[in-house]
Amino acid sequence: MGTLLLHNPISMAKRPCPSQISPAAPPPLNQMDELLETFLSSSSSLSVDLSFDRLLESRASSDSDQAHLIDTAVALGSALLHAAKRSARKRASSHNSLYWPLPRELTINVFSMLDTQSLCYAAAACSMFNKYARDPPCYANIDLTTIVPKVNNAVVSTMIHRAGTSLQSLKLGIVPGPIVSPGSCQPLVYSIRNSVDVSKFSWNDKRSRQGKESSILTRSCLSPLVGDNGAPGTLLRRLHLYNIERMDNTSLCGALSACPSLLDLEIVGLHVELRQTLMSVSANCHLIERLFFESSKTGRDDSLKTPTCTDLVENCPHLTSLALRGFKLHDNKVRVLVKGFRKLRYVDFSTSYSITGGFLRNLGSSMGGNLLEVLILRDCMHLKEVEVARLLTAVIEGDYKCLKHLDISNKEGLASEGDWYDRCYKSSVIPIKQVLAERPDVCLLAEFPTEGSYIDIDQMADIVQESDVGLPSQLSSHISDASMFTSSSESSYNSDQGSGNEDGHDANYVMYEESSDEVEIDLNGGFYGAQAEVSLAS
Repeated sequence: MGTLLLHNPISMAKRPCPSQISPAAPPPLNQMDELLETFLSSSSSLSVDLSFDRLLESRASSDSDQAHLIDTAVALGSALLHAAKRSARKRASSHNSLYWPLPRELTINVFSMLDTQSLCYAAAACSMFNKYARDPPCYANIDLTTIVPKVNNAVVSTMIHRAGTSLQSLKLGIVPGPIVSPGSCQPLVYSIRNSVDVSKFSWNDKRSRQGKESSILTRSCLSPLVGDNGAPGTLLRRLHLYNIERMDNTSLCGALSACPSLLDLEIVGLHVELRQTLMSVSANCHLIERLFFESSKTGRDDSLKTPTCTDLVENCPHLTSLALRGFKLHDNKVRVLVKGFRKLRYVDFSTSYSITGGFLRNLGSSMGGNLLEVLILRDCMHLKEVEVARLLTAVIEGDYKCLKHLDISNKEGLASEGDWYDRCYKSSVIPIKQVLAERPDVCLLAEFPTEGSYIDIDQMADIVQESDVGLPSQLSSHISDASMFTSSSESSYNSDQGSGNEDGHDANYVMYEESSDEVEIDLNGGFYGAQAEVSLAS
């Protein structure tokens, strides 16, 4: 009988392991290759020293010949060292590509979850990571905020162009301290008068780099958002800018015009006008949900007009969080904003001037106030004691049903009804205890200084006349008998009166190290390594 042969027609061959792959036949060696091979295989450091000394002695008759021989040896040694390092990097890269366990797509996905600084460190690790780290999704959320200046326009431009239409979040500038909580009133403006304690940081971090641009952001740092017909800014959702001193109204408004999908805008310490900025937001950012704006000069910006407030309310109906800190705001304009936004839940007018609290009258029961969860009026210089008392009475009576956090603290005390120079420290008309009893679900912060710690009126009047710096930045710090109260609220005022100041102003693999160079800002590669980076929670 014939022999029956069984076979599987489908090949099931496995991918060979790297160690099982037979190396290709090496190319033939030329005379120079053979000479170098002989030299490397037979030489030691001692024999090279002795041989070189004998060679020099053989040319003792000519000093120029010895100098030429030494220069040639130095050049040859440098070339050999360069070739060896290049080959080591190439070999390590080949090794990493073979043994890295994740496919390209998954690696890029992991890199896209890293913060910007970590991504740059990864990109500097090896050429394989560098290649993966250039993919657009890795730059969807760019955070280039630092404590000391480290980033310039070229770095920002490189990263924005790499992100392309994948860009979703961009944070730039100098953040003068650690992350603050959403309800904190810690100033974020950075200046010579309000600078961070940099004793923990070496000023070498700010050292100049020869052949590279200065680490300063200018007014054109946002220009890449407008490039390519505005493509990079088209899908941008979050834009945070901190203390970019050279930024102006034209540059900021131009960038906002290229960001129609913006949801979160935070501006701190920029020398831009409130009115123009809000006009640009109203015209271009109709989807915005959060607006945080802190003035660079407390109490000096009186540019806001009532029509601007009306346009903002009509064109940006989705706003849920509004913070205007350090501006000169009148009650009638603030009322247009707070009452007009029907989804508003978070309001912060800390350190603002001219607000007396009159805008709160009959607000707690209206569409604009009954959804408020957070109301912060800390250190508003003109906030009146009587208006605070009316607010808390309204809370007790049942308005502001959703209120969870209320801050009426003032390091200089509340203003009296007749004269704001007359300060109130321990008020008997503010029903704090009643709020505590009726609304235990509300966190009420009412921190005031001890009586007599307030600066004298003459000194205060002199400070008000200052044109460069707002009052709160000049006031001395006080020892306060801070009180934190927890209470709850519901209420409405009996009359819808305007404020008194409406004055008509509107693991089993090994990764080879390819380079141990310091991670620096690389204008060509676009990578940087910042030693101190802080981002603000949205």
